[in-house]
Amino acid sequence: MPTVTLSRLSQHHFKATNSRGGTLSFGKKKAREFTPVELLLVAIAGCTAMDVDAITVKRSEPVRFQLTSSGHSTKSQHGNHVTDIQVDFDVEFPDSDAGRAAADVLEKAIRKSHDRLCTVTRTVELGTPVDSQLHGESLLKRSPSFA
Repeated sequence: MPTVTLSRLSQHHFKATNSRGGTLSFGKKKAREFTPVELLLVAIAGCTAMDVDAITVKRSEPVRFQLTSSGHSTKSQHGNHVTDIQVDFDVEFPDSDAGRAAADVLEKAIRKSHDRLCTVTRTVELGTPVDSQLHGESLLKRSPSFA
């Protein structure tokens, strides 16, 4: 099971550590760090980029491989959420037989990632409950207490 641990460094400034010891800091927009919403966009783009790269690189190394992931932060009756998420690929392969072979499978690879392979996109699109806990005990599976 993938697990990350967050530690507060200061107000609105956190460090995430994965189970392998990798770290990433994030925080508010005012600092130059990524915000949590931007990290969601990174996760979506990164997941599908890895899928597409794995499929196309079997045929050819790309000359250019860039993605832009965007979305709109929205407030509605459903609370804060991101809408209109888009991932735009800008990929070019060399002008060679291998490059053309990779270009020929590019669209299929993007669709395959979106429809089946990318765990992050599939999770967002299908919707997955998130259980908020305090000291290992669910706060959502018991009746709320109001002070």
